[in-house]
Amino acid sequence: MSELVLISHGQFCEELKKSAEMIMGPQDDIHTVALLPSEGPEDFRAKFEKVTADLDDFMVFADLMGGTPCNVAARILMEGKGSYELYAGMNLPMLISYINGAMLGTEPDLMGETKAGVVHVNDVLPKK
Repeated sequence: MSELVLISHGQFCEELKKSAEMIMGPQDDIHTVALLPSEGPEDFRAKFEKVTADLDDFMVFADLMGGTPCNVAARILMEGKGSYELYAGMNLPMLISYINGAMLGTEPDLMGETKAGVVHVNDVLPKK
């Protein structure tokens, strides 16, 4: 499976990777690019391109559809300067699904498994 790049506003991507590593162990094939408050789209693009420059095959998970990190990654695709799968709305179940797929050598159903991970817990608790 390809490498993975997590992109987000602030350090969410870095902390999400750390959370996944608490559960799944070290993840050397997962990279992060954080948009910091003092940075703009051009700064973020430079950081993204630096991280991805040496990656042959990678996928990108962004925190928010329509946010600067996702928009920058999408613009690179639209310009024909990148060839990667881009998903928005990343969360821990999505990341765990990706890692499990990589470990098992299978293609995860990222959209299906992520949607299935959103549960209103009150609805599944036993009723008294």
